[in-house]
Amino acid sequence: MEALYLLIPLSVVAVFAAAWIFLRMSDSGQFEDMDGPAWSVLHDDDRPAGAPTGDVKPDDGHAVDSGEKRNAQRRQSKHD
Repeated sequence: MEALYLLIPLSVVAVFAAAWIFLRMSDSGQFEDMDGPAWSVLHDDDRPAGAPTGDVKPDDGHAVDSGEKRNAQRRQSKHD
């Protein structure tokens, strides 16, 4: 029973400290942009500097993604 005299005030102090930290962070703008970091990971360019972009112009003049070009080459090599 005597432990409750210590634990209850400590838990109340811990709750107030957590609430104060949360309110201080939210006032400083910590939680303002929740979507930006997630989208920045998806739009991150992982290619090293100076690497080709992958856009290749075929004979018909349309830009083709390098993945599409590889698939076209595989299909053509299967037919040959």
